[in-house]
Amino acid sequence: MPQHYLIFYKPYGVLSQFSPEPGSSHPTLKEFIPIPDVYPVGRLDHDSEGLLLLTDNGRLQHFLSDPRYGHRRTYWVQVEGQPTPTQLQQLRQGGLKIQNYLTRPTLVQHLAIPPDLPPREPPIRSRAKIPTAWLELTLREGRNRQVRRMTAAVGLPTLRLVRCQIEHLSLAGLTPGQWRPLTTQELRSIQPTR
Repeated sequence: MPQHYLIFYKPYGVLSQFSPEPGSSHPTLKEFIPIPDVYPVGRLDHDSEGLLLLTDNGRLQHFLSDPRYGHRRTYWVQVEGQPTPTQLQQLRQGGLKIQNYLTRPTLVQHLAIPPDLPPREPPIRSRAKIPTAWLELTLREGRNRQVRRMTAAVGLPTLRLVRCQIEHLSLAGLTPGQWRPLTTQELRSIQPTR
């Protein structure tokens, strides 16, 4: 039986699971992905958007989810306020205490031009006297709500969070709610080497 490898542009408000939460009105992956028995590699919270990889290959799922392999995950993050060089350096150097762990060093850049994204529904809150900025963060670890906690720890609350890449896989060509199978070349690029 062939295995499935999908890339999905998860919209805001969608749960990264196929079963609904009791009492929740949030849509699930079931409303977008008609292929049975695939599961997300990692998660995106309901209030985050972007790239979600799904597969029925348990070995690959474990390989890409296990933090010891240090796979790159890149996020576009709209934050409240304008980042200072000190705040950017705090994010880059790692060592931010978040709950019971210290973050690893992170690649961070301030994006002078916001990423080309579709409008979010509902739109983020807007405050006339408080500017916003976009950052690009690349992590090699993935803990629960880590990006939001990191930016909050340096005084830059996250307003919008979009995962744009996992390793070399990107959202290119997809709009929120769309999915497609991985190409052979994309699949080769994320396979375990041993």
